[in-house]
Parts: sequence; C-alpha cells; structure tokens
Amino acid sequence: MSRETIPVTVLSGNLGAGKTTVLNNLLNTRTDLDVAVLVNDMGEVNVDAERVAEHSDISEDDEDLIELSNGCICCELRGDLLDALAKLAQAREFDYLVIESTGVAEPLPVAQTLTMGFDQGDLDPTEFYEETGIEVMDYYELDTTVTVVDAHQFWTTFDSKESLMDGDTEKDLGSLLVEQIEFCDVLLLNKCDLVDEETLDEIEEMIEVLQPRAEIIRTEHGAVDPEAIVDTGRFDFEAASQSAGWMQELQEPHESAEQEHGVTSFVFESRRPFHPERFAELLDEFPTNVVRSKGHFWLAGREDMALGIDAAGQSIRIAPAGGWIAALPTEEREAYFEANPQLEEVWDEEWGDRGTRLVLIGTDMDHDALRTDLDAATLTDEEMDADWNAFEDRFPTFDLEAADEQTEATDADDAEEVGLAD
Repeated sequence: MSRETIPVTVLSGNLGAGKTTVLNNLLNTRTDLDVAVLVNDMGEVNVDAERVAEHSDISEDDEDLIELSNGCICCELRGDLLDALAKLAQAREFDYLVIESTGVAEPLPVAQTLTMGFDQGDLDPTEFYEETGIEVMDYYELDTTVTVVDAHQFWTTFDSKESLMDGDTEKDLGSLLVEQIEFCDVLLLNKCDLVDEETLDEIEEMIEVLQPRAEIIRTEHGAVDPEAIVDTGRFDFEAASQSAGWMQELQEPHESAEQEHGVTSFVFESRRPFHPERFAELLDEFPTNVVRSKGHFWLAGREDMALGIDAAGQSIRIAPAGGWIAALPTEEREAYFEANPQLEEVWDEEWGDRGTRLVLIGTDMDHDALRTDLDAATLTDEEMDADWNAFEDRFPTFDLEAADEQTEATDADDAEEVGLAD
C-alpha cells in the first residue's frame, strides 16, 4: 500500500444504537474499500462479529475480521486490543481498519490506547509486545471517532436509571450516552425515520451544546456515505479532548442565549464553600432538565481537597479534583505562584484558590432559580464563623495523596456514584 500508516475509524454508541448496521452498510456500500474489522463484544460469544460475517463479504474465518470478546476495549481488553492490531499490522493486507466497540465502551480511553499504545501508566506490556516490540502507532493512525446515537431512544436513555456492568464497573446509561457524545468527530443520529422533525431538531440542538465540534449526520437504518466516516483526517486528540461543551464553557464562561428548543448553559461560581448537608439535599432533588453538570467545588470541612462533580442524566458522580494550592506548604505554594503568575488574579487573601466553578447544561432551565438554589447551599455569614467540622457530611471521602493534582476533570476510575438520599 502507498501510505505509511493505516487510518482507523472507531465506532462507539449505546447498545442498540445501530453500530453493527452502520458497519455492514459501510462494507456493502463500498466494496472497493479494503477494510479490516475488529469487533468488540462484552459477551463470551461475539454476536456482533457473527452479524458482520452474516451480512457482509467478510467471513468469520477471514483474517481481516478480529473478535475481542468477554470484555471491553476501553478498560480490561486494552492490551488485547493492541496485540490484535499488532498481529494485523504484520500482514498489512488492508488499507483501512474499522473498530466497533462494545456498547458500554467510552471512546476517550479507546482513543488514548490507540494513540499512546503501551505508553500508559496503568497498562502493563503484554508478553506478545515484549517479544515483538511492535509499536502499534508506527502502523496505525486514529483517523475518525464516530458515535452512533439512537434518535428514537435518545431522551429515554438520558432519563434512564438503568445501569450496565463493564467488568466490575457499573455504568449508568445516561452518563455513558453523554460521554460517547462528548468525544467524537462525527455523530450519526440514527433511526431518524422513527422520530418526527421537531424532536430531531431538539436532539441535534442538545448534541451541538454537548459537543460543538462534531459533525452531525442524520441516518436511517445506519446508511451513511463511507467518505464521511473513513479516512476523513478529522481526528485531533488535543482538540477532541478539549471540545466537550462543558469544558469550553468552563474555559470561556458565558450565559448562553435561549435556543429554539430551550437548550442553554451557564457557569456557577462561588468563593464560599457549600454546606455539606444543604448541597447534598440539593443534589438529591437536582432538576431532571439539567442533563449535564461538571466542574469542581469547595465543601466546608474539606479545606485540603477540591471535589469534582460529574452529573449526566440520572447519574451523579463525585471524585477528587486535586489539592487546593492554598493548602500546600509555603515553599510549594510559592513555586506554583512563580510558575503560574496568573493565580494572583484569583487568589483570595484568606482562602486562596478555594472556590466552586460548575457548568450546567440543560433544557428549559430557570437560570435565576438554579443560581438561587446553589447560592442557598453555600455557607451563610454566621456559618462562615462556625465550626465546619461539626456539619453533617454524607459525601464520599478520598485519599488526597491518591488524587491527581490540580485537575478540573474528574477521573471516572476514582469517582463514586452518589445516591445521597439513600
């Protein structure tokens, strides 16, 4: 083949969204594409691989159809994924690779694996890698990340309390849907024939707020022009990692104008800590029309560590978001100031960098009412002078040494799902 590296397309999406149908249409629409396929399935039997073989010219015995079963390539099968790709690369009898991930896979860690290989702190080299020394990145380039969304089940999935197991990890359907939307180059809004035009417009508006960078393509029965998802050159890891709507809003906060279908966003900031009990009660009754909330917050009695919140659909996760710079020893704090002089602009003489910064995205949100509720959950003047350690605190506790230093994004591996009312 003429090119040095093989472009890779990753198909993500919730169970039943239509990933396999998209893949089969791709294989049958452009028969001139020399495509290898890797299909990941959580079960012991790879049903999706059987469907690909049944509905395309690729047979299950074909070396260009690889099955990774009984696990997920975004977590426990990452090493197996790299081994499979290395073995494929040794033959190099194809021009393109399409990876269909399991319905519980998050695309960001899959992209990390495909761009970093075994150069990830928590991924041990396999015996195959140690024997061959094959660097997958020398043969492949991640070209396009594609998320397939079921338009017919979109809002139902958002509001679902159902969870799926990914190994030992429980994943909320609504949260997973949001994460798959937030990290993609192309979003296929599938099953559009089952949804009216007004609802499709509403879904698109929400997607555009959650992921402004993605190209949205409406599809029926998974039919899409192969040129839209194969060899597009669209993927840029840094751009993709920074492109989620909540992240852009935190970096450049502004109160978005009401759109046609009521999708808006805003940032809440406070230099007072939340009262742990009142904030817990607020999260217990968090409005269902807030479909996404993320950021860090200051909880009274937790003066050493910032906490991160990651709310999507019915899921609310709390995780460590790093230690406050104000809690560091004097020498370390001065080193931070020297390296980041802009800190002086946000530094409070008494509390330093402690504070709250949350973005909220939703439909028909009453911004003033939400701000009032959030403000009411912070400490009053009298409580600022009280013993904060005497407040009831139902939030999970974390080891500061294990927390990543000074990051606003929560780590899904460390996050704890909270059902504070239970």
